[in-house]
Amino acid sequence: MSPIINCLLRISICLALSVQMSAVHAYLFEEGDRGMVQISPYVYHRVDNTDHNQYPRLFGLEYESAGHWLLGGVAFRNSYYQDSAFVYGGKRWFLDSTDQHFYVKLAVGLVYGYKEPYDDRLPVNHDGYGLGIAPTLGYQFKRANVQFVVLGVSAVALTLGYDLWN
Repeated sequence: MSPIINCLLRISICLALSVQMSAVHAYLFEEGDRGMVQISPYVYHRVDNTDHNQYPRLFGLEYESAGHWLLGGVAFRNSYYQDSAFVYGGKRWFLDSTDQHFYVKLAVGLVYGYKEPYDDRLPVNHDGYGLGIAPTLGYQFKRANVQFVVLGVSAVALTLGYDLWN
């Protein structure tokens, strides 16, 4: 499938999900809950940035409770061009003392996709399943956000998100 068709397909899915999630939100979720769609257009690798995958094609969905507890999942192409996924839970804290829009987030969960010969790149990994910890610094502006996600000691990902409902 060509990259343009793949991108258009993902955008169509996002739009369809946003319409459906708005309707579902009214019945299932509480005031203050939010759902977010996110993408990542770029990853910067600290060492040997030219040989790694810098364009992860990350697409994810995240649910956040009114208390800022998170559940989410992302699909992406890892630094070694392997299809991967990260299913996580976590929490978000706003830095009100600095600016009410800045926040930090910590996500911990199961990573799948780091297989041989790159299985050793994830410190805790067995048969492609491993532990993922992703500390994040973000900025929320209305329904949009931008995040810098720290990926171990080797990389930083830029993600862009949009809240599907307020």
